[in-house]
Amino acid sequence: MKIHEYQAKAILKEYGVAVPRGEMAETREQAEAAAKKLFDTGASGVVVKAQIHAGGRGKGGGVKIAKSVAEAAELASRILGMTLVTHQTGPEGRVVRHLLIEETLPIEKELYLGIVIDRVEAKPVFMASAAGGMEIEQVAAENPDAILKEHIEPGMGLEAFHARKLAFKLGLKPSQINDAVRLMTGPLSSIPGNGFVADGNQSVYQLHRRPLVCARRQD
Repeated sequence: MKIHEYQAKAILKEYGVAVPRGEMAETREQAEAAAKKLFDTGASGVVVKAQIHAGGRGKGGGVKIAKSVAEAAELASRILGMTLVTHQTGPEGRVVRHLLIEETLPIEKELYLGIVIDRVEAKPVFMASAAGGMEIEQVAAENPDAILKEHIEPGMGLEAFHARKLAFKLGLKPSQINDAVRLMTGPLSSIPGNGFVADGNQSVYQLHRRPLVCARRQD
């Protein structure tokens, strides 16, 4: 199943995930009205985004920033109906019939998180990286260790998932995460001294089952 960015963000919003304010538009007039609403409610700019089932839209000319309602309307009229060619569309490209008009936000840090199907293993796989953004394919080619890949095993519970998320957030290397999760989610007796030391003496992970506590060593 393929869905557009605006559809994915609507689903995420239903589940409480913070997403930028935005509206789908199919005409210049709808885009202009959406941009006006955003500017009237405090947006400093809007992004006009082509909605096609392919990545690389920005590099192909399908994502533009507008600083006014008039500029947003002009960009919308240019992008709607264009044949957008990216590295994922093939030379035939895709015709743009929908736009996402979205508020701009200050970017402090870009992260990457994706879920794809590993057809060899016949399992979903989470992919996450602190080196997120538009160049994730380049990161994968030049520095594959910067991308964490984690298969979702049958019966894998939320406890293990949250333990993996915490381990990744705390900066463990991919080779350390499985050991950390095993210790975090295993019985207390399996953890010598009720803790796990990783990265030399930098971090100590203590398990109290509920909740999981991370503490910094002081020595």
